[in-house]
Amino acid sequence: MHAESLGLEVVVRPLRTGHELWLPEYNTLLVNSRLRAVPQRLALAHGVGHAALGHEDDRPKHEKQADKFAAQNLICPVELADLYEWCADEQRIVQELGVTTRLFRAYVLAHAA
Repeated sequence: MHAESLGLEVVVRPLRTGHELWLPEYNTLLVNSRLRAVPQRLALAHGVGHAALGHEDDRPKHEKQADKFAAQNLICPVELADLYEWCADEQRIVQELGVTTRLFRAYVLAHAA
């Protein structure tokens, strides 16, 4: 729905490399159809981040910003707080949330400030 609200066309198709590809000149996000459901969801959230933030390239700074955007949209703070109540293991929390360690750390870093 977020992609749609941005007028972003999302195309799911096989990609040779990468999980997603943001094509700003076409306002299109390609998502790799060879990925399973959870990695596809993560790739979509990351790519929507690039679009929402107006990125024109994939420099490291933009990658971190897109990760932060995806993490903010995929991690529910209430669910995370509940998980911390019964488990302090980062990998277990990552699995429970259905995100990558990279996205989880982007979320934690954004909320540490």
